[in-house]
Amino acid sequence: MTQVKICGLTDPDLVRHAAQAGADWIGFVFAEASPRHVTEAAAASLLMHVGSARPVALLVDPDDAQIDRIVTLGFPVLQLHGSETPERVAAIKARTGAETWKAVGIAAAADLARAEAYTMADRLLIDAKPPKDADRTGGHGLPFDWNVLKGWQVPGPWILAGGLTPENVADAVRLTGAKAVDVSSGVERIRGLKDRRLITAFIDAAKNS
Repeated sequence: MTQVKICGLTDPDLVRHAAQAGADWIGFVFAEASPRHVTEAAAASLLMHVGSARPVALLVDPDDAQIDRIVTLGFPVLQLHGSETPERVAAIKARTGAETWKAVGIAAAADLARAEAYTMADRLLIDAKPPKDADRTGGHGLPFDWNVLKGWQVPGPWILAGGLTPENVADAVRLTGAKAVDVSSGVERIRGLKDRRLITAFIDAAKNS
């Protein structure tokens, strides 16, 4: 069964709803440029509603002080979504002992080589490469050509992200063979605000694909 991450939640009721609807992971964004940004104080409260889902902290080029604070809050998974090098990813993993993911933007087959450099990550998040004028590294609601992934020998566990919706997630899983998917803007009714119905529909579509 396909695993599902619902990312960018900021409301405790929606966190609880996502967990009860069957989300495997719930992501919280610690990037001020994002409309889904949460403070560390808010996250401490939101964590109380994740139920059996695993909370994931999305960080963009964090320094050691921020990493230490996030781990202390109780995040078992760190998703690195910036320009972190393989060496930096390894150092963060060693420093914290937390499960460490690395997001890599993909637009063409050539980008997959960069993803393969992150063998030390516990999981890769394969996302759409952001537009050139973007002010943030993810959450743009844009898919990439999934055919790029055909025949790719994935170096380890991975998650498909980028422009997924309740309507296209089943096709995405079928075409790519993804065992896990990540959604943010695809379950929003307006930018930054999740919708209960869309969350439920996405989880049902992914897990029944």
